[in-house]
Amino acid sequence: MSTDSTAALVKSPGAVPDGPAEAGPSGRGPRSRSTAAYLRYVAGKLAGAAVSLFAVLVTSFFLFRMIPGDPVKHMTQGRPVSTEQLAAMRREFGLDLPMWQQFTDYCGKALTGDFGMSYQFRAPVIDKVAEALPATLLLTGTAFVLYTVLGIWLGARSAWRSGKFGDRFSTAFALTLYSVPSFWLGLLLIITLSVGVGPIPGMFPTGGMESGGQSGFGYVLDVAHHMVLPVLTLVAVEYARTLLVMRSSLLDEMGSDYLTTARAKGLRDDAVRRRHAVPNALLPTVTLLFVNLGNTVAGAILVETVFSWPGLGGLFYQALSVPDLPLVQGLFFLFAAAVILMNTLADVIYPLLDPRVGR
Repeated sequence: MSTDSTAALVKSPGAVPDGPAEAGPSGRGPRSRSTAAYLRYVAGKLAGAAVSLFAVLVTSFFLFRMIPGDPVKHMTQGRPVSTEQLAAMRREFGLDLPMWQQFTDYCGKALTGDFGMSYQFRAPVIDKVAEALPATLLLTGTAFVLYTVLGIWLGARSAWRSGKFGDRFSTAFALTLYSVPSFWLGLLLIITLSVGVGPIPGMFPTGGMESGGQSGFGYVLDVAHHMVLPVLTLVAVEYARTLLVMRSSLLDEMGSDYLTTARAKGLRDDAVRRRHAVPNALLPTVTLLFVNLGNTVAGAILVETVFSWPGLGGLFYQALSVPDLPLVQGLFFLFAAAVILMNTLADVIYPLLDPRVGR
């Protein structure tokens, strides 16, 4: 999302308007004109989101039909199946219909939330999504909270002490982690902390969400134990982006006149940073946070696959291997829709934080 500026205009708390606002020729004052402009801005963003969702719906149908392989032959692999049985299965899944009819049926049902039946699980797609969604939200939601707090805190400290050793070290470390593929880092953590290397013993499970046979508080501890490595992988890769954005935004604010005024009033350096600089520097970070929030639904396909986490990412990987077209299409649409909706929400909220946006 584009913004006019990341700097905020600060007005004296005791400032009083020079006089009453005059109504325009139409009899509407500045407040009503501002509200109308904001509503037009929101309507444009919602229309854009609707177009994007329809484009995703179309793309999800045609894209995965380009994957080589026959779903029916894959599901019957290794079993003696007659030609008549294969034809009956294609008829059951609707694969014998013309492409245009499959597309219209898919779009019509998708608009009602029906993405069809999974080929391999023989269950509605929406039911499989509902089963896997809590595990994904638990994993990625925990990681989201941790890397957001860590990235904002370290980014603010690095910018405020720009050029010093701590800033150079944290920035270099963040850039290094940001460039590391998440699946490679996950495998490295499994080898180091699960299997064990040299004097380092294996301390964490290699995968899965639970060991089984636990209940009550013991179950909670067991799940938390299994979450350590995948959460650490997500936090290590994602916190760097938040840190870099926060650091860049705060550096833009460092030379602003209102910070000089705040210091001249006798405020301590920490108070100037917390009360004035950081809140204004957070504006560009809001967009990133909303996009990351959308990604918590999409999950982390590679990380969930590496750690055998039973979430949406692992389910998507299983569906691709068939290919299970209804399940792949439904998950792809859900992932994209979550990001689009969160980005649209950020666009709608942004003018409330910075009135210059959307004018």
